[in-house]
Amino acid sequence: MAYLGENIKKLGFGLMRLPMIGDEVDIEQEKRMVDKFMAAGFTYFDTAYGYINGKSEESIKVALVDRYPRDSFTLATKLPAWAGAKTAEEAKAMLTTSLKRTGAGYFDFYLLHNMGANRTEVFDKFGIWDYVHEMKDKGIIKHLGFSFHDTADKLDAILTAHPEVEFVQLQINYADWESPSVQSRLCYETARKHGKPVVIMEPVKGGLLANPVEPVAKVLRDANPDVSYASWALRFAASLEGVITVLSGMSLEEQMDDNLKTFIDFKKLDENEQAIVEKARQTLAAIPAIPCTSCQYCVKGCPMSINIPGIFSARNTQLVYGATDAAKRNYGFATRDGGKASDCLACGQCESVCPQHIEIITRLQEAAANLE
Repeated sequence: MAYLGENIKKLGFGLMRLPMIGDEVDIEQEKRMVDKFMAAGFTYFDTAYGYINGKSEESIKVALVDRYPRDSFTLATKLPAWAGAKTAEEAKAMLTTSLKRTGAGYFDFYLLHNMGANRTEVFDKFGIWDYVHEMKDKGIIKHLGFSFHDTADKLDAILTAHPEVEFVQLQINYADWESPSVQSRLCYETARKHGKPVVIMEPVKGGLLANPVEPVAKVLRDANPDVSYASWALRFAASLEGVITVLSGMSLEEQMDDNLKTFIDFKKLDENEQAIVEKARQTLAAIPAIPCTSCQYCVKGCPMSINIPGIFSARNTQLVYGATDAAKRNYGFATRDGGKASDCLACGQCESVCPQHIEIITRLQEAAANLE
């Protein structure tokens, strides 16, 4: 039985990490990348209201929408009702703004952006679900879905409450496949249980799997020294069933060239290759990290409302991958709505309930020293 997006080619152009000149998008390079992408037969472009402070949507108008027939490409964007909107009207106006910036006339795939945690309730409070259904009835939205960053049980609750959703966008990569916090596998299985096809984001984990730590790199290099590390990660994601497309945030033409090489004559991982990727995953998982399972017990009684699991996830990006800049970005995201690691009062409440017996106070002090 065919599913939504089955005939879409499995490489999507993610427009969050575009080529830049200073603070501005390098439009000429973006045009060249768009042209290569389209010439190779790929058509799915993914942007969002907030990407590069709106410049992503504006630039895709110039690089794509103004230069190609509207029915020759698929354009997706997203509405982040939780990001700065104080009223329902301000949240709903984000769609109008996206239409104006892109000049697209309509969106093939439209997503409620980054559902999960306390962000989900904002869409309910502002009546966004009813609004996007109205826009779908008017033809401004062709297919409705949402992107999601949270646990599988929360995803199950949303899909149970909103069975009309047509697709889900999930963070899936081999590094996070068995992650207790990201729950790639569990979220993927939940979406499929509800019969929803999946758009995959972060298949290369923000670039971390394009240049993996040496023990992991050696596993992949020994298996096939002639292909890029990124190609292993992308093929792992695209080999799953029910995938609409796999988004890759490409900021260099060289990245575009390598990704096209992987997907123009795409082949799913065979059994031997699956075993190699699993060995790479296990090698990565064996690198010492904070053993947080994101059970949230520590958060419930924290007097400073510190997102301890989110902070530990950011710190693990530094500990496992040595990626301090990415860790600091993740830390900023994890602490945007609550206390920082340095706000810890050392009351010990969190340590008294931690099933993993983590020395949370010490670990928070280390996070503050390294990431703030």
